[in-house]
Amino acid sequence: MKKIIWSSLAIILILISLHFASAEGILDKSEYAARRAKFMEKIQDGAAIILGATTPTADKQFFQNNDFYYFSGVEIPNAVLIVDGLHKESVLFYSISENEARAEGIPLDLVRNPKEVTGIDKVFPLDRLSAHLARLSLQTHILYTMFRPEELSRENTNEKFRTLQNTMTMNTWDGRLTRELQLVKLLKERFPQVTVKDCSPLVWDLRKIKSPSEVELLRQAARIGVKAHLAVMKSTRPGITEKELAALFEYTCKKERAQELAFYVILMSGPNHAFGHYHKHDRTLANGDFIILDAGPDFGYYNADISSTFPANGKFSPRQEELYRMAYGIRKTCLQNYRPGISLKEVGEKIKQYLIEQGYDHTDPKFRGLIRYGGYNHSIGLATHDPVGTFSGPDEVLRPGFVFACDINLPYPEEEMGIRLEDTVVITKDGYENLSQGIPRAVDEIEAYMKKK
Repeated sequence: MKKIIWSSLAIILILISLHFASAEGILDKSEYAARRAKFMEKIQDGAAIILGATTPTADKQFFQNNDFYYFSGVEIPNAVLIVDGLHKESVLFYSISENEARAEGIPLDLVRNPKEVTGIDKVFPLDRLSAHLARLSLQTHILYTMFRPEELSRENTNEKFRTLQNTMTMNTWDGRLTRELQLVKLLKERFPQVTVKDCSPLVWDLRKIKSPSEVELLRQAARIGVKAHLAVMKSTRPGITEKELAALFEYTCKKERAQELAFYVILMSGPNHAFGHYHKHDRTLANGDFIILDAGPDFGYYNADISSTFPANGKFSPRQEELYRMAYGIRKTCLQNYRPGISLKEVGEKIKQYLIEQGYDHTDPKFRGLIRYGGYNHSIGLATHDPVGTFSGPDEVLRPGFVFACDINLPYPEEEMGIRLEDTVVITKDGYENLSQGIPRAVDEIEAYMKKK
């Protein structure tokens, strides 16, 4: 009898440990190895240098950048990963003491037994990187690296690149290169016999289709995001400040074990509907305000992107209800048609058909993007706006494992209102799954929910 009890307890403890491993967003090292192997097939003529994130310049928690984390799962500052397509091996370089690791919350096993923990072929101190690169330059004519900026917490690489180009690189009184382009410059200067190529699109293609393990992390992120959206909806009323609601959203996410927010909370009300991404949180809600909450958590480095729209007083005005029902119908049309093998343009034709049947002018510029892309806005994954290497625009055919934002965004700034209904959606082998389901979406559902104390 005792043996049976202890066996049962052991099983329970194992299940609990598996639950918490999943809850912390830990992927098996074999998944990282498989990603590196796929990458090696794309760069058989050379080797790629992937820079890890550097030590934070302020006193704050360290987060790894997305591309380095995608290939290694290693959260150590100032690390460098070589993915060698010629020799079919990976080499990790870093230097950190056990005391430094403790201070960063890094598992000591990673410092003591790095090969076993990471599954990476070779691990060396960082001061051996230069010699390794010098040897590689004599063995290959091509070195790859990322030309686009790294994605850190709450960042998206393409938006970051454009901002840095405009404010730094192209600035007459600055002119600095990004960290990534500085590496490109140094590689060309030190190894002039080698061609340096951009591997950003190759990496983004690998990131485009998510594995079942990645989808589970995205599912967890969306579950947390839904709870936070519900908490804000329940607490919204005239007289409360946007700053309180934004703080409540972040508190709820972190209470549910999100490691960060996917991006800074966007709250729009009143005249701020004129701005697509408003972060100031500087209004006190008034009776009659219509609210857009666009916010999501980062769970285990994977992001959810969710938007909800609701009246501050919990009751739709006739005009708010009219516009909202139209947007809700477009959203429903999209979700009814997402499936493998259909193109975004074909989903857009369904939206056009819906608008015509309902008597709306489908030529209104507000509908142009929705019809063209079938409600699709952007890919979602390690970044909220996850980059994709190859994308066919409206002709993109949906495939299982593709995760994206179904984003019905209809601004009416002249009326100090707008509707944004955004879900994190994954295409499955049979259709789709709305990872962010659970938020009241219909008018009567929202009103009933906001009446609850």
